[in-house]
Amino acid sequence: MSKLSFDVDHASPKDENIGEPTEPGRPHEALFLVLPYLTLSGLIAVGKACTSLRDAVRDDVLPWLELAVDDPLSRRMRDEILIEITSKANGKLRTLGLSNCTKITDGGLQRVIEKNPLINKLYLPGCTGLTPDGVINAVKTLSANGNILQSIKINGIYNLQQQHLKVLRSFIQVNPETLDHKCSIKFGREGDCNVCPVDVGICPKCNEVRKVISCPIEMCAGKRDWRLSECRGCGSCIPRCIQCGVCVALEDLEEAEAICADILCMSCWLQLRKCDFCNKPYCKRHAEGRLNPSGPRGFVCELCTVHEEDDIDV
Repeated sequence: MSKLSFDVDHASPKDENIGEPTEPGRPHEALFLVLPYLTLSGLIAVGKACTSLRDAVRDDVLPWLELAVDDPLSRRMRDEILIEITSKANGKLRTLGLSNCTKITDGGLQRVIEKNPLINKLYLPGCTGLTPDGVINAVKTLSANGNILQSIKINGIYNLQQQHLKVLRSFIQVNPETLDHKCSIKFGREGDCNVCPVDVGICPKCNEVRKVISCPIEMCAGKRDWRLSECRGCGSCIPRCIQCGVCVALEDLEEAEAICADILCMSCWLQLRKCDFCNKPYCKRHAEGRLNPSGPRGFVCELCTVHEEDDIDV
């Protein structure tokens, strides 16, 4: 097979402009159908690919109407960056989701809210830089513009009190069909219930404002004779398996011990791979990148690896 070659000296007159800079072409129309489904990280990556894609991401408002900031971007998200990103929605932002954005302050959130009065879903779980009063002020600002929030998530914000929850609920549009709903999500994905308008409530055990969960019904149906018969409460009052969300009996806490600090039920503990030395597993959330292979099927955890190196040094 002959090799393809191109002799510049013998190029035809039609090719005399080869090598000169040209105007970037418009991206294919199908790209604009994909952009709204990309994550924030995906939008940023596409915008850095070339000039035409950068302009497409910058000038299209639709991808920026539903903003969700997760790891690893949440660890670097600051007020000025958030204000710049939300400005791409041109004041039409509908959903603002900030997960574990610990550097966002009350002032930064308020500026974003003032410039985006159409927000109807406000998700702020784990944003420890915010205060309950700051969140209430943001919600009041939205309500003052005639907007009604459909849902808000504030689990993980410090110093939440019952009076704060009462005020926030007064500004939320509540569907009567959800009043008797008892959240029973599974814990394996750190997910949130999409039925509850507010993701926290008053724990019936400790009377504190926290995320209140019920065990999955199909799993707890056979537990009515146990000591934990009333298995609705916050994570501090009722131990729950990080994998499936089922309540864990007190006697199983020591037997189903994990390498990490998370709680596992015996059923999930038996299904996970164990360290060859301590016979303890990582939960799925902490297992990624930590299963250092020691053989065809086993691994050695970080703690045992350190102890093994110390023994060798001695």
